[in-house]
Amino acid sequence: SAATSPWFLICLLLLSLTLLTPYILLLCHHGTFNPTATVLADSIAMSMHKLYQCPDAGRNERKSVSSQVAHGLMKYYTGNNTGDVPGNLPDPYYWWEAGAMFGEMVEYWYYTGDTTYNAEVKQALLHQVGENNDYMPANQTKSLGNDDQVFWAFAAMTAAEVGFEDPPEGSPSWLSLAQAVFNEQSERWDTASCGGGLRWQIYSFNVGYNYKNSVSNGGLFQLAARLGRYTGNQTYIDWANKVWDWYEDSALWDAKDYKILDGASTTNNCSDGSQEQWSYTYGVFLAGFSYMYNHTEDQAWLTRIDGMLNTTVSTFFPTNMGPNIMVETTCEPLGNCNNDQRSFKAHLSQWMAVTAQLVPKYHDRIFDYLAPSAKGAAGQCDGGSDSVTCGREWNSTTWDGTYGVGEQMCALGVIQANMMNVVSLKPPYTSVSGGTSKSDPNAGTGTSGTSSSNGQAITYSTITTGDKAGAGAITAAILLFLMGGTAWLLIA
Repeated sequence: SAATSPWFLICLLLLSLTLLTPYILLLCHHGTFNPTATVLADSIAMSMHKLYQCPDAGRNERKSVSSQVAHGLMKYYTGNNTGDVPGNLPDPYYWWEAGAMFGEMVEYWYYTGDTTYNAEVKQALLHQVGENNDYMPANQTKSLGNDDQVFWAFAAMTAAEVGFEDPPEGSPSWLSLAQAVFNEQSERWDTASCGGGLRWQIYSFNVGYNYKNSVSNGGLFQLAARLGRYTGNQTYIDWANKVWDWYEDSALWDAKDYKILDGASTTNNCSDGSQEQWSYTYGVFLAGFSYMYNHTEDQAWLTRIDGMLNTTVSTFFPTNMGPNIMVETTCEPLGNCNNDQRSFKAHLSQWMAVTAQLVPKYHDRIFDYLAPSAKGAAGQCDGGSDSVTCGREWNSTTWDGTYGVGEQMCALGVIQANMMNVVSLKPPYTSVSGGTSKSDPNAGTGTSGTSSSNGQAITYSTITTGDKAGAGAITAAILLFLMGGTAWLLIA
């Protein structure tokens, strides 16, 4: 029978190896069956603990630790392997987290000057721009929300702001990629429900389409603020004000306590906000306020920074879990953070640091929290067989056994942010202060996937003759494969 055929058994064995390979690789990377404790691993552990124990660690120590953690992070990346797709992380990580990771690696270069990963980062950021240079690749449609798209835009915007190496001739500029995302998301502004706001999902067939969440709206707000500051174009500033005015009056925001809720359903006109609170939603607005204040010098934004920082500290630096240590309080104490949530602290660290740059009066207060958190993170980064694997709980000096892209990103984000205090770094550039990325204010207009004012997806790329021919060829190949396989089974 086919089930006892040697060819069937060989195919079954190959399939099993294919399915098990990612887990074997993870175990080799993070497990304990690597018997060799190398001198390099020992030196890394010593560097980590030196940073943990010494609050006044200098430039070289901080750069060394940042380098080691970055190395651990990039070990998760497989997109530069032959046959893999540049810019993607392997399962179970979603596409947005890859964009966030490469944005953090742009910052790694900015903080340390280390160019080791620049080519890979640049390749990833450009490979995922999609067919219309707007960070909407067709193969990500089923997991593509407004928040997913904006994290890739943040990475491109950061590249423009810190003077990261420009894309090659013929490629979209970093700035134009961010502008394309802004143009598309502003077109999706939905006044048909909840009086305005951006839906979580772009496409109506995706779960979460009937949900307006804080991070998507905060993402559009921050992106508009950054574009306004960088280009000097008032249209972006007007949009930032528009998004904030809507958000401030929505059920997603508790103005009295500066409390940010996760989101609200359009089915009840956003009348009740979800009570979950996440560190990155506080960070996205905190940085947005800071960009707006830095550009406009409007005291109202300064007041908002003050209130937001107060609530951020009281919510995500709980005194009962260590002195001034960042905690993802909704899930970390219970140990039930999912893969997305395990990365959120990275973004709060990043955006607290940029607030310290843009509004220097808050520098000392912010680093009263980022410095102890960096020491705690470094104490968690000597795990695994490679001794560069980072854990989640920064209030413990011993690796807690957790690992993943999120844990590694969080540690790198907070550790490298502390480079700011030992290296002379210029604040984010604008077009008149050193920024050279080329502007294209019409980028992203008229492309596929945009939505009308009621949030419905209205435009799709036309199916061409070439598309039909390609689809026909692929279909024929699949049919031949299936027919051949069926015949083989019958013969066997």
